Amino acid sequence: MNSRVIFASLHRQNNYTHNTRNPASCFLQTLENPSSAMSTLITDETLCNNSTNGSTIPDPLDAAAPSPSPLDMPSRVLTRVTRVERAWAHWKDLGAPRLMVAPMVDNSELPFRMLCRKYGAEAAYTPMLHSRIFSENEKYRSMEFSTCKEDRPLFVQFCANDPKILLEAAKRVEAYCDYIDINLGCPQRIARRGYYGAFLMENQPLIKSLVETLVLNLDVPVSCKIRIFPNLDDTISYAKMLEEAGCSLLAVHGRTRDQKDSTKFKADWAAIRAVKQALRIPVLANGNIRHMADVNSCLEETGVDGVLSAETLLENPALFAGYKTVEWREEGDKEGDLDQADLVVEYLKLCEKYPVPWRMIRSHVHKMLGDWFRVHPEVREELNKQSILTFEWLYDMMRRLRELGKGDPLYGGRNVVVDRIAVNAAAG
Repeated sequence: MNSRVIFASLHRQNNYTHNTRNPASCFLQTLENPSSAMSTLITDETLCNNSTNGSTIPDPLDAAAPSPSPLDMPSRVLTRVTRVERAWAHWKDLGAPRLMVAPMVDNSELPFRMLCRKYGAEAAYTPMLHSRIFSENEKYRSMEFSTCKEDRPLFVQFCANDPKILLEAAKRVEAYCDYIDINLGCPQRIARRGYYGAFLMENQPLIKSLVETLVLNLDVPVSCKIRIFPNLDDTISYAKMLEEAGCSLLAVHGRTRDQKDSTKFKADWAAIRAVKQALRIPVLANGNIRHMADVNSCLEETGVDGVLSAETLLENPALFAGYKTVEWREEGDKEGDLDQADLVVEYLKLCEKYPVPWRMIRSHVHKMLGDWFRVHPEVREELNKQSILTFEWLYDMMRRLRELGKGDPLYGGRNVVVDRIAVNAAAG
């Protein structure tokens, strides 16, 4: 199997267009309602390149696929103690990664994961994938899931409310990842309508069934990502139930379902620490990770085994290499040898290598160049007017931005070795 890039199916679109009329979630919403016109999935939902570098592979359910490392015993006969031991053995076999790209709908796709990995991320999650649509729709699989041999360790995340459908979706990708992750934390309106994510929190028998079904039938470990309850005891009980059901790793977002705005609500590290102390499996923390000093503080204060970052990485994919945006600059921080425009160019080159829908590219360009666009809003307006994007246009836009004058630099980056030593020290 050619390892440069793996796509979950063979469908490809044959143009470079991008339409701005569809929101980021349009493709998912349209497929959730097949009666709506599929013909409206126009330029916004095409891949930025129809080339697959000669490396497409058949769907794992349709042809023989490479098998993951076999587990020693079937999961159904393992005691709780043995499951915990195996959870830690697997985690350590992966190198016990501590710096991770969180799952982000439409934003933690392959090119962005690879950019973050270049700058220090040690593991990453895919965007949340809708298990039913992933099971049923080949085009959705083709558009939304891709990976490559360098894209490891990898968590593939699904939302679901039906154990059988979740299992069918997971079977399609288990050969290409290190964990199948269940999204139990999405707080958005679409999750309420679809009855998944954080809106399953009150239906723990269903959640337990989702976990157990995967644990008993997959050859890769199962992980979960949750939000906390307002009551700490409820959170601890919830986490223990997931561990008992066979969850091998738990990521805890330290905000409740109602605390959607990270700028208004600080993640509760004390609650995350309590979960870590109550469980025997690896635990990850999500929330309040804006720079490497936050990483070190979180590891020390919570005792977790790793941290996830989401929103900050979208602005600064070099966070884990010790770089800061101007917002988090402290006295004594020196201007780094990298800026966000450099990161955009690197990202675009990765998109040429690993094609993704144009809507994802547009979103990342806006996020990474936010500070620059505040200085040069006329360039942002030009971008917004483009109903059709090409790489040529985007590279020319970057050239014009440079000519207009430098935007805010990134700071730091030279203390990454010290930061990593601190991370290791916090781990004990």
